[in-house]
Amino acid sequence: MMPAARESLLDAAYTALARHPWSAVRMVDVAAAAGVSRQTLYNEFGSKDGLARALVRREADGYLAGVDRALTGPTDARDRLTATAEWTTSTARENALVRAMLTGCWSERLPVPALAPARSASAVPAQRRADGPLPSPADFVALVRDRAVAVLAGPGTPRTDTPDLARSCELVVRLALSCVVAPPAEGGVADLVRSALRRHPVA
Repeated sequence: MMPAARESLLDAAYTALARHPWSAVRMVDVAAAAGVSRQTLYNEFGSKDGLARALVRREADGYLAGVDRALTGPTDARDRLTATAEWTTSTARENALVRAMLTGCWSERLPVPALAPARSASAVPAQRRADGPLPSPADFVALVRDRAVAVLAGPGTPRTDTPDLARSCELVVRLALSCVVAPPAEGGVADLVRSALRRHPVA
């Protein structure tokens, strides 16, 4: 199957999930919405659980791609980390799957794929990746922290040379996650991050 068709199926599944609990989402309806046969859907994802894992993996990748964009935007390190925190909170507010992945709180409306790898016999490379381990909230903290350190410290900087920067980056990530769980007043995310970075400078 072409990658565009796989994306169409994932888009259809995401739209269906916005309208119905995952338990009520039917594979035949997802296939019809994407304009393919149900057999094609099963050939691509293997099962409804495989579709759920692929959907979660796509949303995780989309969140992390946004982190990368935020970190390469402004020139000031504090602005980059502020943008990363704001992206985290806004995406979690708008995307229930991202919120669940970041917090570990999965509502009964959502699929709840196991984080451990699933047994996969898929011939589809993208599905084999989706059937691999899925990131936990702690994994996301480490992934975002390490991305931030790599960008802010510059290429080739040994990790052993950046313990203070790593602590500051992790603090920002954890602050953002706390704002996901308990949203501050409007503009509060940026204010909290800037206040924290005055006490824990990044440059």
